[in-house]
Amino acid sequence: MKKIAILGAGSWGTALALHFARCDMQVRLWSNDRAQIESIQRTRCNSAYLPHAFPNNLQAVIALAEAIQDATYILIAVPSGAFRSVAQSLQPLLDAHTGIIWASKGLDPNTGQCLHEIAIEILGKTRPYAVLSGPTFAREIAQGLPAAVALASHPADYAISLAAELNHAHLRIQACADMMGTQMGGVIKNVIAIAAGINDGLQLGANARSALLTNGLTEMISLGTAMGGKHDTFMGLSGLGDLILTATDDQSRNRRFGLAIGRGEDSQQAETAISQVVEGKHNVAQVIALAQRYDIHMPIVAMVFAVLNGEVTPRQGMQQLLENKMHAVVTAKQIVS
Repeated sequence: MKKIAILGAGSWGTALALHFARCDMQVRLWSNDRAQIESIQRTRCNSAYLPHAFPNNLQAVIALAEAIQDATYILIAVPSGAFRSVAQSLQPLLDAHTGIIWASKGLDPNTGQCLHEIAIEILGKTRPYAVLSGPTFAREIAQGLPAAVALASHPADYAISLAAELNHAHLRIQACADMMGTQMGGVIKNVIAIAAGINDGLQLGANARSALLTNGLTEMISLGTAMGGKHDTFMGLSGLGDLILTATDDQSRNRRFGLAIGRGEDSQQAETAISQVVEGKHNVAQVIALAQRYDIHMPIVAMVFAVLNGEVTPRQGMQQLLENKMHAVVTAKQIVS
């Protein structure tokens, strides 16, 4: 059996662990939350996130060194805000050529860096890196329902070899070489999904949502290509595909968060009720900062930022968006606050 270490025992990490266990791999699931791992070891189930029974070839482990020992693959599936600390914990345990894959979507909350930039900074330039992204909900992956994802890497042939080895009848993996585009699609779609939720929370209708998603895709492509991503990537699984999924289905945390905001709920209370990290909420300021840096007009992202910072009400934000009065130009002070 090939061995894979899944670092992060939230819903997504657990779903991937269950998937790869079904692929007849030896899976070790790790989290820095010792109490959570001990609970999983006792119950053979991650009841806090996905209540599916663990097969015998899926083991939860407390020690990171044990999780990655002799692993053929190491896959990080933590929220983007925890990516840096996991990379720092991994650094002394890896040899110089061990490949790293991640399924996290987001930017560093403090620096605004893409995750591949953090990986290179901490783990060095010599090892291969790959990012897995696309239209997937953890619950459906855990159930074994069909899905397709993109896998981008540097060097490019790493994704090709990984896709050949990890492809499965229920999870089709498409290799590509565009790490920047694959990552930025996963970042921006979360913010646009919040906007779609706000639209629906205000009951503004399907027509408005359709227009919002179309223009949101344009914003994604504009910033993503300015940063070096490829247009075709944003029209594929990790761009348009993930945007459709996240913005239109209530399994999406970002959409549910937007729905709550549109209905007048407090931002912090809304995230607490969801009880998991809402990546779009935590990354919107970083996306605004990137829009400024690359001089890209992103009015939908700016609307979400303004609403979450209490500058406008959700209804005012949507009205200004419709009247084309919302701009992505904000001060550095506003971003920090």
